[in-house]
Amino acid sequence: MDLLNTSSSLTLPLAMFANVDPWIFAFSAITVVITVWMGFRSAKTSKTAGDFFVAGRSVSVGWNASAISGEYLSAASFMGIAGMVMAVGYDALWYPVCYACGYLFLLLFIAGPLRRFGAYTIPDFAEGRYDSPIFRKIAVVFVMFIGLFYTLPQMKGAGTTLAYIFPGLPYWVGVAVVGAVITLNVALGGMKGITLVQAMQYWMKMFAISVPVFVLMAVFGGYGKNLGANDGRTLAAAMNPVAEISAPAVAGAGTPAEVARHPLPAKAPSDEAWIAPFGPLTTKAAKAAGLSAEESKPLSLVYTYSLIIALVCGTAGLPHILVRFYTNPDGAAAKRTTMWVMILIGVFYVFPPVMGVIGRNLLPELYAATGAKGTDKIVLELPRIINERYGVWGSVLSGIACAGAFAAFMSTFSGLLVSMTSALAHDVYGRMLRPQSTPEQRMKMFKFAAIGIGGLSVLLGSQVEQLQINFMVGQAFAIAAASYFPLLFMSVWWRGMTMKGAATGMLSGGIAALICTTIINLGDLKIVDLAAFWAAHPLLRILCEQPAIWAVPLAIGLMIVVSKLTASQIPGNIRMKMLVLHAPEKLGLKQEYIQEQQSGMGH
Repeated sequence: MDLLNTSSSLTLPLAMFANVDPWIFAFSAITVVITVWMGFRSAKTSKTAGDFFVAGRSVSVGWNASAISGEYLSAASFMGIAGMVMAVGYDALWYPVCYACGYLFLLLFIAGPLRRFGAYTIPDFAEGRYDSPIFRKIAVVFVMFIGLFYTLPQMKGAGTTLAYIFPGLPYWVGVAVVGAVITLNVALGGMKGITLVQAMQYWMKMFAISVPVFVLMAVFGGYGKNLGANDGRTLAAAMNPVAEISAPAVAGAGTPAEVARHPLPAKAPSDEAWIAPFGPLTTKAAKAAGLSAEESKPLSLVYTYSLIIALVCGTAGLPHILVRFYTNPDGAAAKRTTMWVMILIGVFYVFPPVMGVIGRNLLPELYAATGAKGTDKIVLELPRIINERYGVWGSVLSGIACAGAFAAFMSTFSGLLVSMTSALAHDVYGRMLRPQSTPEQRMKMFKFAAIGIGGLSVLLGSQVEQLQINFMVGQAFAIAAASYFPLLFMSVWWRGMTMKGAATGMLSGGIAALICTTIINLGDLKIVDLAAFWAAHPLLRILCEQPAIWAVPLAIGLMIVVSKLTASQIPGNIRMKMLVLHAPEKLGLKQEYIQEQQSGMGH
């Protein structure tokens, strides 16, 4: 009996390996091995608390720009945008456009001043700006909330990719395996160790997304031709499956002059809806309510504007991105780093939408699947169709794409883990619980915290298979936009803000956005049945699904009102702090400020 059970327990893993494409497995394994090797190698150079928290403040502009880009281009960028463009059409392009615009906002208003102030974490900045240990605690809580929300789409990307590489592998196993590898890397090397890994991963992702796109366009037609296949001219042919099925064979025998589109399944959006300015993404709530196209336009506008605010302001409020500017030597380097980041991620975002457009024509069967087998895996699956014409080369390209996917969710999860772990080890343990702790004790706590947060992330990530990657990212951005963005923007540029004003606005906006997005997720995961309620209140659904349009003004408005009411509590040394934030480092005002504080002259 035991032998039978043992035999059956071995059958499933062996069957999974029998279906594995060796090329895809090889490239993915190489990526993981290189990442782990670099983590171990970097761990030898991470010796001090400064190395673990801010990489010794010695990262050059080029390395830091590559590392920030590698950290920012997550599973949502590498897999989610292509999947979303394929699933809902051109409304999804707001995501890459606004991701890039968010960095312009960072460059102009936040990056330089934040670095000049000097700190280890954003909660450090919050306490220093307002001389308030309480505010540090509030800031730590939001680092954790935003970090965990942003971790979920990375875990979805990990589970989807491993389920693709090992057909039949449960989704949660992929989440657990990748989570364990990244947690090990972060615990060993901290910020200094992970910077080198993330910089390498940016270039790996660029290679992994661009090469398959160029090859696919050369074989199956360029971007314009594939987009043209969705403009309605081929709609009649799509309605006739018999005629349509014969088309690929004809095209395969000749040149890629015409795009041979496969018939769309019933779940796919129509050509008219897919290519319309207000497509399935922004009209989902109105459609569920049974509204006409004309009636849904105002609701679509609300959704669009709210999404834009969330993505632009959210980029300027992501703790794991902001903390990276502390690794630059000075404020000028932080600004140059931001400019290069805009160039690097701007070039990258050219490619995922192309993959989504080609995928709609050549792999429409993904519309009928859900979870890890749906459109989110189009970047991984699409290159394999080249096998039909050129043997294993499609598998090679798919393996390269899988390597890029690994790099995507591993680099972003690493950054999130460093950010959350730093908040626990430096702010909670080192500042609140044991202020007398030594740097060595905080480094040890960093490693314990990394293991704890990594385990929690795996647990949460295993529950979100049914949610879209980019949808979850939009929610994390909305929470960041309603909490950290108002805090940073107003603290840097308005000397009249008080601690009570800042705390009231941040808590109100952030908690409101957090509650709304949680309610939406509970409904989408069928934990709570809200379908009838949302159908009766489409506007309310939009305001909960994309809360930035009202949560950001709410936070800023409360900051202004409460600060005006408590104007007598503005820190007495605010003029010097504003000088430190905005004056060039070469004037030496920061050193003067520190000496003043140490001598007891400050407030």
